[in-house]
Amino acid sequence: MNSGEILFVKSVKDGIPNRDPLNDSDARRLFPEEDGRISLSDVSIKRDVRDFVIALEQDGGKDQKNHIFVQEKVNDKGKLLGRGSLAEGIAKSVGKEKKAKEDMKSVLIEHCFDVRTFGIVYSVKPKFNLTGPVQFGWAHSLHPVDTQYVQGTVVMPSMDSTADGEGKTQGTIWTSYTVPFAVFAMPAVINAKAAEHSGMTAEDQELLLRALWQGTQHRQARGRGQQQPLILIHIEYSDPFYRIGYLEDLITMSPDTTAWKAAGKLPSSLQDIAFDLTRLLAAVAEKQDKIAQCRIWAHPGVTISGDIAPWLQPLW
Repeated sequence: MNSGEILFVKSVKDGIPNRDPLNDSDARRLFPEEDGRISLSDVSIKRDVRDFVIALEQDGGKDQKNHIFVQEKVNDKGKLLGRGSLAEGIAKSVGKEKKAKEDMKSVLIEHCFDVRTFGIVYSVKPKFNLTGPVQFGWAHSLHPVDTQYVQGTVVMPSMDSTADGEGKTQGTIWTSYTVPFAVFAMPAVINAKAAEHSGMTAEDQELLLRALWQGTQHRQARGRGQQQPLILIHIEYSDPFYRIGYLEDLITMSPDTTAWKAAGKLPSSLQDIAFDLTRLLAAVAEKQDKIAQCRIWAHPGVTISGDIAPWLQPLW
């Protein structure tokens, strides 16, 4: 496989896909308040990918090579399993317990999709780490975002009444921050040299791209909002030492920042926005001698300026 770049654009309605535990679970803000943009960490995107692969490739798939190492599992007592127990469980499921005692690293590389793709820090003796060939940057909203603080109630009280009749007479009040509508762009790079060390294959790359799209649709929850993949771009390079870089800066979305900060009706659906990929497509055309292939997946409801037809791919 070759080195490459990814740009993933997605939207969210009525939720916050990546909350900040240090800020009352409001949205994460890396930019100054006057800038207004909010951000998503790579952890959020990787969780979408991992959960999709778990659902798609049950028990590691037919060849047992797509297990997921980083996941939440509990033992019989309801306690979370640590790295060692998770790794030992995978080794046992693939019948390589003996080999794992001598070389756990090779067992996890062979049988875990996320280890080959995202790397691993294994802090159980003998310790080892592996740099992942796929590295995501932060996803930033393409516009200013005002989060809304909302409250509600549930009919169920937090505890039962006592034997003498004392107890709560009403349900529990809940509070939360939410975003009515927001659009995010997340860049990533794929390093072919790192892939040689991690064992990542072209097949893993294709599963990653599918998981980015369908994993976003698969992992839904009220707090995370209704999420929708909009545009996915993968540029694969024939020159191992070249990349365009900062693909997110080569796309624009309308309406512009002024409209998002103005009073009155803000954009609230796909029908209210449009994307301009002209500069990105021009960069691809200019560097054709360094590019092996460019592929674009797009939601049918998205309005795009720029001729993407030569690179457009069918959705999964």
